[in-house]
Amino acid sequence: MVHFSTCGSPFGIIQIGCEDGYVVSIRCAGTDASEAASPFSELVKGQLQEYFCGKRSIFDFPINPKGTPFQLAVWHELRQIPYGETRTYGEIAVAIGKPKASRAVGMACNRNPLWIVIPCHRVVGSNQCLTGYAGGLSLKRALLELEQQS
Repeated sequence: MVHFSTCGSPFGIIQIGCEDGYVVSIRCAGTDASEAASPFSELVKGQLQEYFCGKRSIFDFPINPKGTPFQLAVWHELRQIPYGETRTYGEIAVAIGKPKASRAVGMACNRNPLWIVIPCHRVVGSNQCLTGYAGGLSLKRALLELEQQS
């Protein structure tokens, strides 16, 4: 069973889903998000707060995103993008051995259940312009700017 807790951020309330000692989802939450804090969720919240303050660039809590084999391959590759850097959808497609799948990479990014931790905000269009982000382009821009300032 997934247990949810919430965390404040500069971008609003974040809902954290934990199951069996793994984080399975991180997403924007409504103002009515429920709270079920645990020592594990407190660890996750602490690391997220450090990230938002520019004091953390890597998360070390265990994650277990649910997705197709293709999505999991994309999400694994996204985690290889260094903090403060970007890659294009095409570069991710090549890196996972599917050079013609840049649009499918974009769809996998859109289905990312662990935004920030699986940094789909670091993926840009082939012309280096910001394109699509489930949280909106203003959030994508803000996350990239946060990482550039650190």
